[in-house]
Amino acid sequence: MKDNKHLRHWLDDFELDHPLVIAGPCSAETEEQLINTAHKLKETDATFLRAGIWKPRSRPGHFEGVGEEGLKWINTAKDETGLLTATEVASPQHVDLAFKYDIDLLWIGARTTVSPFIVQELAEALKGTKKIVLIKNPVNPDLSLWLGAVERFHKFDIQNLGVIHRGFPSYEKTKYRNNPEWQITIDLQNNFPNLPLLLDPSHIAGNRALIFDLCQTALDLNYDGFMIETHLDPDKAWSDASQQITPDTLSKITKKLKVRESDSDVLEYQSLLKTMRSEIELVDHKILEILAKRMKIVDQIGKLKKENNVAILQSKRWNAILSKMIQEGAENNLSEAFILNMFKAIHQESINHQKKIIDN
Repeated sequence: MKDNKHLRHWLDDFELDHPLVIAGPCSAETEEQLINTAHKLKETDATFLRAGIWKPRSRPGHFEGVGEEGLKWINTAKDETGLLTATEVASPQHVDLAFKYDIDLLWIGARTTVSPFIVQELAEALKGTKKIVLIKNPVNPDLSLWLGAVERFHKFDIQNLGVIHRGFPSYEKTKYRNNPEWQITIDLQNNFPNLPLLLDPSHIAGNRALIFDLCQTALDLNYDGFMIETHLDPDKAWSDASQQITPDTLSKITKKLKVRESDSDVLEYQSLLKTMRSEIELVDHKILEILAKRMKIVDQIGKLKKENNVAILQSKRWNAILSKMIQEGAENNLSEAFILNMFKAIHQESINHQKKIIDN
């Protein structure tokens, strides 16, 4: 996006002294539930009331939202509390109805962002709108696909854009419903610093107990705010019960969060930081030297395999190495997820090296 610098950082309009908070139930279930939730959220740091009206479910037969009727409830909640309103749209028809009920903020879900065809239709339907449009990351960890969606909306003169990080599904078992993959959003910020970035800790966590830590990590990585699923009685929610919190819990979380300074001018801090960063650079250099040395041995093994007509992949050997490294990693206070990611990358590079040798 060549004109990224000209994107409006619309968050400044709110003049908040805390991160932006968008909160509300995963789904609007009843008018009473939604309005009572809104009144409770009015007592928190929430600026926007969010509620799912159309719920795209992975499989049919689950609660799929109340539809247009829920937009009327959202408007009533806004009239009674003054909270701004937000809902997800997944089709031009949804956009038309959101405009009809003057919803203030529209977000594009992860299942929608993954399809450039649908994104294009939505961008055309939203052309020239002054409303805020937030785009969740696609379900697959593809930064270019995510930013491609942003570019499509920006092309249709939609200036109040932002993105929501809601994590990425994985077949591997982790403590998260969707892995954060923080590096993807770090790359996003480096390339598009003027694009407001919010965290959806509810969908990353899948478990309300993890929400605070995720929010604090986001603030430490310079996020601008959060979209948090909030319900009066989470355990009885009609969808995503385990990841929703009460308005009281939301208030406790936001009060406990620490917004840190982006930097410090204290001389002692700057001096110590410079020394430690120099140490890290030396260690990083050694890591590269060690990896290069490892790949030279890999090349030798590749030549040996070629001479003896042996396959590249030795699954038994690979699994033994991985188990051993996970154990040694734990002994050195390194997480299993980190060890898995690192050694899978090393293993893939080793396969690439040996394939070149065997194919030549």
